[in-house]
Formats: sequence, C-alpha cells, structure tokens
Amino acid sequence: MEIVTYPAPILLSKAQPVSRVTRRVRRLARDMLETMYDAPGVGLAAPQVGVRQRVIVVDVAEEPIVLINPDITAAEGEQVGLEGCLSLPDLVGEVPRAEWVVARGLDRYGRPLTLEGEGLLARALQHEVDHLNGILFIARVADPTLIWRVSELKAAAQREVVHI
Repeated sequence: MEIVTYPAPILLSKAQPVSRVTRRVRRLARDMLETMYDAPGVGLAAPQVGVRQRVIVVDVAEEPIVLINPDITAAEGEQVGLEGCLSLPDLVGEVPRAEWVVARGLDRYGRPLTLEGEGLLARALQHEVDHLNGILFIARVADPTLIWRVSELKAAAQREVVHI
C-alpha cells in the first residue's frame, strides 16, 4: 500500500467506524502491517493508506496489535517526547502525551479487546487514534518552535527518530 502524505484531505477528516469485521478488514490490517514494516514505522492508521475506516496497527514490542474502532478510554500521567509520522516524513516534534492509556476496540476477528499501554505503546496508540479523528501530531506540539526537519536532526546527530 502507498502511504498518504500531508496535505491529503483524508488525513484531516474523521474515519468511519467499521460496521462488521470481515475478511476484507482483516486483509486491510495485514496489508497495513506490511506497509508499516516496509516504511519503517511502529504504527499506522487506515486513513494513512487512503482508507476512511477506524483501523490501526501498532508494533512496539513482542507482537503486532490490530485494533478496530479503537477508543482511548482512560489516560494518566504525562510524557513529552520526540514524535514523527509516516504521513509527514520529514518532520518531528516534541509532543506531550499521556504516559499510560487504556484503549478498547475489536481485534482482527471482531472480538472485544482492551489494551493497557505505557511509554512508547501509549504514545503510539494515542497518535494512531488521533489519525482516525483527523488530528496530526503537529497539532499536538505544545510549542511550534519544537518542530524540526528529520534531515536536520540526523545531520546534527542529536536524536534518534521513531516514526509512529
């Protein structure tokens, strides 16, 4: 799949709920995981591949997560960290996020799934759910002077960049 980049309008619009988890939805999730790994990234939302459905994939640990119709139902604490995005490939910024979250949705088979995450997993879940609501990470940056070009950071060897 091709990753849609800003300023494509789909990135700024709200995705539609999945009414039923079908073989087509499972194939979408599988293709999204493959696209995310090829990019490489640690998360991807369906609008980022041109699909207006509430499907996200994340892989920051032992196994990939597929979450359909996800919602963040609880959040605590705060972390501020460098965040990038596959749809804004040359930008990163300091983004405040909750340190711990609970996300609920459906797994790839349509079964209810509840996840707790902290650190990078919490950040990735929040980032991807934001995509489903038409919100890009640059809208979450507390201070616009804390947005940089990836090429500048790599040249200065200041930070490692993880694209969520």
